[in-house]
Amino acid sequence: MSKHLHIVCLDTPWPADYGGAIDMMNRIMIMKKMGIVIHLHYFSYNERGTPNELNQFCESIHVYERKKKHNAFFSKLPYIVSSRINDELINNLQKDNHPILLEGLHCTGILPNLDLRNRKVVVRMHNEESTYYKELAGAESSLFKKLYFLNESKLIKKYNRQLSDECIYACVSNEDIRQLKNEYKLSNTISIPTFPAWQKVSGDEGLGNLCLYHGNLSVPENEKAAIWLLKNVFSKINKPFVIAGKNPSKRLQKMAHIFQHTCIVANPSDNELNDLIRKAQINILPSFNKNITGIKLKLLHALYEGRHCLVNDQMVKGTGLEDACHIASTSDAFASVIMQLFHLPFANEEIKLREGLLYDRFNNEKNTIMLNQYLW
Repeated sequence: MSKHLHIVCLDTPWPADYGGAIDMMNRIMIMKKMGIVIHLHYFSYNERGTPNELNQFCESIHVYERKKKHNAFFSKLPYIVSSRINDELINNLQKDNHPILLEGLHCTGILPNLDLRNRKVVVRMHNEESTYYKELAGAESSLFKKLYFLNESKLIKKYNRQLSDECIYACVSNEDIRQLKNEYKLSNTISIPTFPAWQKVSGDEGLGNLCLYHGNLSVPENEKAAIWLLKNVFSKINKPFVIAGKNPSKRLQKMAHIFQHTCIVANPSDNELNDLIRKAQINILPSFNKNITGIKLKLLHALYEGRHCLVNDQMVKGTGLEDACHIASTSDAFASVIMQLFHLPFANEEIKLREGLLYDRFNNEKNTIMLNQYLW
């Protein structure tokens, strides 16, 4: 007898071109491969639209409109939650008793309408969202957006304390589990690592020819990191440096061309980005978050497909991947390590080290089997 599953996604999971979408989409594909009948529900509210590519993985697809951001400052619920409470979604879920996977805290506003005592519901926690929104506020230059992010963080923290303990919360990091248990008194928490698109370490041995920073450049934290590298590191050393990612600001594009040895690649295709990561001698990924939540998929991308990886403590803290990276803490230290690594061939020993750290923990098939134990 076939197993049926409702998956409710906070966003269109295709294309899988950012961390949350990669995590969601790879889970959908593995479950389909295992013969699970998927009934997909998602909110369409941006340029991602309603892609036909999802049809091959799902038995049924339901698309809902996210509520507009009216009076978000005066709401008692976080906007990421209140905007996704949808009567049609609730009615569709109540037509049967199949288990439900809610993707993100964002989709939990419907929990009071579900019979949690007689139905299996797992919430995939992509981040500890109150921490995430506080970090967004810290990186934001716009006063209005900063106030919005701070208000959202405050509302999320209050909302988390009201969450039901009758469903399972699947976290991507032990730090997120600690917060849910200690701060929000949620005892039914489990660890399910993120689902990367990469399952084989394939970085080329030998030497690459550039340094690379990549990320969604429309995210203030990522723009901040790219500008920091330009101003404080590559102003001191004359090594080729490429910044690549989605929707860079005009300010960043202008700054990336101040030096002859630095440039920017805006909106690269998946193939173009993969090619850059593989050609790079050093993938450089600093993070300036003061508080750690979740795990950065771009770090996994660099470790699976790239050569040397240079980070700071904030990028790898709590990931268990410290041994696979070179770690620096100051701009001078970054510059010094870059000079050392730029002519150091990437060796097979480092590939073996990464395989040992990554393969068991981020095995999508194994982690899907683990997740399924809580759904059936």
